[in-house]
Amino acid sequence: MNINDIKKIAVLGAGTMGPGIAQMYAMGGYKVTMWTRSEQTREKAKETLYKSLQTFVEEDMLPADKLEETYARVDFALTVEEAVEGADFIQETIVENKDAKIELFEKIDAVLGDKAIIASNTSGLNVFELIPERRLKQSVIAHWYSPPQLVPLVEVVGSELAPPEYADTTVALLEKCGKTAVLMKKFIRGYIANRMQMCLNQELFYLLDNGYCSPEDIDKAVKASFIPRAVVLGLCKRADFGGLDMTANNYKNKSYTMPPEVDMPATLQAHLDKGELGFKTGKGFYDYSGVDKQELTAKRDKQLFEVYKLAMKFMDDPV
Repeated sequence: MNINDIKKIAVLGAGTMGPGIAQMYAMGGYKVTMWTRSEQTREKAKETLYKSLQTFVEEDMLPADKLEETYARVDFALTVEEAVEGADFIQETIVENKDAKIELFEKIDAVLGDKAIIASNTSGLNVFELIPERRLKQSVIAHWYSPPQLVPLVEVVGSELAPPEYADTTVALLEKCGKTAVLMKKFIRGYIANRMQMCLNQELFYLLDNGYCSPEDIDKAVKASFIPRAVVLGLCKRADFGGLDMTANNYKNKSYTMPPEVDMPATLQAHLDKGELGFKTGKGFYDYSGVDKQELTAKRDKQLFEVYKLAMKFMDDPV
């Protein structure tokens, strides 16, 4: 299986991630069939996809005369069997629920040929334990980040039983569709970026739980320091520029000790107890009540476009 063998892609799931992922494959020139469970989900996915393509046109990321052509590359199916028929690459994007994924993989197993690549977008599960054993030789993880049409990164790792070229082909496919694909040598829960974020979360809640600073202080500090610097240098090259001897001295001098592990940070639990789940409920660390959510989301996306355009510029011409 190589990049030239892929003609049709099936995207299974049309919720939070599905439309954006389907969009990127369609922008890469591929025919895409999305599977949704209901007519209502299908209509919402169509609207989401079209609006996103319009935004890409506005941001000069897609020629205006290519909008309708790109949108037309995506069609919809209400059964898994119809969606995967003739597909060379299957992208699973459903909810992070073990039983739901097992059920879907069983449906795929019943109808799929022996050559198509099965790629999961799972963020927290080891799907290689859930996929039927005979399909592991065809299986990879292609882990996208939300919103998938904006965040460049996709982390790729193959099953231990899959030939290396399956993961290589997945990387080539993603890069052809405008993504920044990272090929991992072996599977680990959380991959790269999520593991880094979880480390940051542990420190974030330690600072909040112990009254060292406010959420606003934390956001201001990171946005004015290492996060923009990382756009240029990343983490490993930043250490090179700072000097690995300095990094070593930080370890030798015990300049930092990890906060103690907790089952649930007190600050987080307090928000959960009050039903404050963030943007979707109108309140979290920040208060979004009285805010036009569509306008704020559009503003977020516009700023993300600007940041990622700059990031990609720097990645094309690295320090």
